[in-house]
Amino acid sequence: MTVTKFLHASFLVSDLASAREFYEGVLGLAPSSQRPEMAFEGVWYEIGAQQIHLLALPNPDLVSGRPGHGGRDRHIALAVDDMEQMKRTLDQARIPYSMSRSGRPALFCRDPDGNAVELVAAPST
Repeated sequence: MTVTKFLHASFLVSDLASAREFYEGVLGLAPSSQRPEMAFEGVWYEIGAQQIHLLALPNPDLVSGRPGHGGRDRHIALAVDDMEQMKRTLDQARIPYSMSRSGRPALFCRDPDGNAVELVAAPST
């Protein structure tokens, strides 16, 4: 048996509208039409062959007390094609972020529910 690929990551969100403002308005993701009807609200985003699933369900984890730097917390990492523009977008939206402590061109921020997101400068091709 071999794991062959990564399919999706799910985040629990308390306010789907606020979460969508972050994922769609700030990160620029488009909702997927692939999400089937479920017993709870949510939205899926397709990024290449992978997806992010937002689930509007109660969160059993503590949101307070999480590490200040998202790189020291569980997180997903997304590649961005223009890191300077992403910083400006986060600044305009008043979303705090911290730069990667490894020196890589990457930053960490959090969505409205405290889920950590790493944004990494995509290598130039």
